[in-house]
Amino acid sequence: MAYRTVNQILKSHSSSDGDGVRIQRVHGFDNPHFSPFLMIDELKSLSPDDYIGGFPPHPHRGIETLTYMLNGHFQHKDHLGNVGELRSGGAQWMSAGKGIVHSEMPIMANEQLHGFQIWINLPASKKMSDPQYHDFQSNVITEKQLSDNSLLRIIAGDLTIDGETLTGPLLQTGVPLTVADWQADSNDTMQACLNPDFQAMLYVYQGEISIGDISVAQGHLTLLSTGESLAITANERSGVLLLAGTPINEPVVHYGPFVMNSMDEINQAVEDYQNGTFI
Repeated sequence: MAYRTVNQILKSHSSSDGDGVRIQRVHGFDNPHFSPFLMIDELKSLSPDDYIGGFPPHPHRGIETLTYMLNGHFQHKDHLGNVGELRSGGAQWMSAGKGIVHSEMPIMANEQLHGFQIWINLPASKKMSDPQYHDFQSNVITEKQLSDNSLLRIIAGDLTIDGETLTGPLLQTGVPLTVADWQADSNDTMQACLNPDFQAMLYVYQGEISIGDISVAQGHLTLLSTGESLAITANERSGVLLLAGTPINEPVVHYGPFVMNSMDEINQAVEDYQNGTFI
């Protein structure tokens, strides 16, 4: 059985988005090994000044977003009338399809805010589909206690651990994928079987992990090789996001909130938004 190894390590960088919301970002719009994912934004703060403006109304076309909150709330409103408030431990999925305008507001809980927004590409055949939205509160996220202090949470798709296939609540994504969160103490290990056709990567949001003889520290993302299995060890108290999915082997053209397959399609999205026919 072939184990996945480290191909590349990318460091997240400080950025801001929306109305000055401070984030740590790692993206791979131009990296085919990132596919089907496009970007991971990590929101982490103990100060409301870092996010108080939130994300005022803005458009999207051609992507999905998956928001996952460890601590804090995340409010969503869109032009379709969807209104939701994601709470600690929950996830929120939106497929922009042909067009959506929404606003988002992070809110502290117990004086903490820590969460992620993941951009997922849509294949050309689904970029102009109808938009969709769904909340998954913490109580519906699939969990498995791997040891006393090692918890695995499956948010999307499925993952096989010790011969048991665990399936998360989010299954209607544009391409098959898996998103999971592993929280572990020092020296804990996790071994999982992944679809060998998936590309996979890990984002370390706390502590440090090892994959084989390579260590990956907090704030870094590692792109993994192909393989059927994954084995990781926590070098200290750690938290890791696992993202894996079917690669979309199509051109990626990115302009702000729009991700399409050609510049003509980007120009059309901008024109539609400016002339009021976007939605």
